[in-house]
Amino acid sequence: MTEEPPEIAPPTKRVHLVRAYFEACSNGRAEDIAACFTNDAVIYDTNHAPVRGRTAIGAFWSGVRDRWAGAAWIVDSGLEDGDVAAVEWTMSGYSETGPFVFRGSEHYRFEGDLIAEIRQYWTFDPDDPGSELLGYPYGGEGS
Repeated sequence: MTEEPPEIAPPTKRVHLVRAYFEACSNGRAEDIAACFTNDAVIYDTNHAPVRGRTAIGAFWSGVRDRWAGAAWIVDSGLEDGDVAAVEWTMSGYSETGPFVFRGSEHYRFEGDLIAEIRQYWTFDPDDPGSELLGYPYGGEGS
């Protein structure tokens, strides 16, 4: 018998904006993704150079989704304080070798109702797509 996940508190304003951004990354056009960001937004990442500007960010994530055969992102959990938020996320998709799951965390800074900055923390191995915390009980799905 699998254990039921803990009840999740209703999303807060900033986490709700992150969920809308993830929905745009999963199913929207580059313009929909770009609309989540300030004009001079930047994404910092542990696996690639910074992506700067809302138009470049929209094109970048649209390309990632296309490269990874319909990749989809979900927010697993999140917290916020004023104009900052942090989330844990899951991305799933398909590579040449089959299905994969990435997990990571991100820290957000907002200006108004738009994302101004993201700092992304996750691990990418092109020879073995997928990353998770070693030994963490992801409800039977992970390690």
